[in-house]
Amino acid sequence: MGKRDDLIAHYAEDLRNKCGIEPDMDLLTKVTIGCGPAIYDADASTVAGSQEHELETVKNNFLVKKLGLSDGPELMDAINSVIETYGKSERNKYRAVVYYMLTKHFGKESVYG
Repeated sequence: MGKRDDLIAHYAEDLRNKCGIEPDMDLLTKVTIGCGPAIYDADASTVAGSQEHELETVKNNFLVKKLGLSDGPELMDAINSVIETYGKSERNKYRAVVYYMLTKHFGKESVYG
């Protein structure tokens, strides 16, 4: 297994153990690949759930640009819900896991079709 496969397995464990979600491995793999090289960078691979500017970046760059959603309060509500599900006290909220849960939340799996 390569480094990316190891990370995908780790993300799947986070979804199962920390979020109580059985992951769709095909979608998780596509979301992880979609994150690009960020998954290999310690800082870029995680989402700082308590930093407002970080959450704005997730909203603008992922939900609006990648998933094609219209900006509105429901986007930040969804991000906060995902952060809550992951666990506010969880230090490492992996970007691929957050993006996976947001993709499922909005039913936008087709973006990764």
